[in-house]
Amino acid sequence: MSAAVLTGAGAALPATLDQDAAWEGFFARHYEGVRAAHRIWAGAGVRTRHAVANPVDEDLSQWGTGARMARYVQEALPLGKQAVAGALDAAGLAPGDVGLFAVATCTGYATPGLDIRLASDLGMPPGLQRLLVGHMGCYAAIPGLAAVGDFVTARSRPAVLLCCELTSLHVQPAVRDLDQVVAHALFSDAAAAVVLEPGAGRGRRLAGVVARTDASTADHMTWDVTDLGFRMGLSPRVPDVLSRHVGDVVAELLDGAGLRVEDVAGWAVHPGGPRILDVVRDELGLGEAEVAASRRVLAEHGNCSSATVLLVLQELADVDGPVVVMAFGPGLTLYAALLMPS
Repeated sequence: MSAAVLTGAGAALPATLDQDAAWEGFFARHYEGVRAAHRIWAGAGVRTRHAVANPVDEDLSQWGTGARMARYVQEALPLGKQAVAGALDAAGLAPGDVGLFAVATCTGYATPGLDIRLASDLGMPPGLQRLLVGHMGCYAAIPGLAAVGDFVTARSRPAVLLCCELTSLHVQPAVRDLDQVVAHALFSDAAAAVVLEPGAGRGRRLAGVVARTDASTADHMTWDVTDLGFRMGLSPRVPDVLSRHVGDVVAELLDGAGLRVEDVAGWAVHPGGPRILDVVRDELGLGEAEVAASRRVLAEHGNCSSATVLLVLQELADVDGPVVVMAFGPGLTLYAALLMPS
């Protein structure tokens, strides 16, 4: 059987939102009286991000979930189409070549979903197989890659993974809840897609995937469906939990390929926040240069949930050698993938 090789990537970003302008134009008023709010905002490590719904122009905080889901479909379709088309073009493939189309999201749902609507709009074949990776959160790109990679290897057909997240649709009502301040200071919108092909002689081969879930910390990160959109729960202990597991996860991943940390040429670490990157850097004994791409994506694009790590991976397009892709989310769950030169 042929290995699954990542041969193309694409992305689509909504309008850019300046972090300071978002604070001054909306969130300073939204969190008036919450003493720590501005300190959290200023320390998020974000300069600019992207939003299909700019809170300075429109306040969605009282919208019902149904209205938010309808808006998701409206906004996600053109973004997803642009990201997938870009990835296919980079791989030199046509929509008709695709055997599996997988979509990962935790920010919007409809049936028929993005998978069906985009497949039709892009001209993918009617016999296309489809997969939805739903509500897993920030780490969903990696189990998505694993599933897509298994299909490519088993069926010898190309496949596409799209991560499309529109967190700006889930601005919550003004309450004295620091979890919401943190979420609104970090999260952003983006669509990112990758193409995997069987046995390609160019690109990066998916060489391994490792997962770890610490069920004893399930309440540390939550993403609840409410009548007013989706609501984040976030414990300040998340970095401490990650620090206990990240070393073992990376060791297991690299041991399977006979590699050591110092053999890794690139690190695509999900920038969940500045402290997350600090923990990964310190626990693995990395230098600041190894997490620079992740910090740059956080600063320029914010935390785009599952799409973020694919944006970081695109920052590392010119890196020659093994690349570790790593993301974290509810569970608490850590996922890591190893990409090797094909």
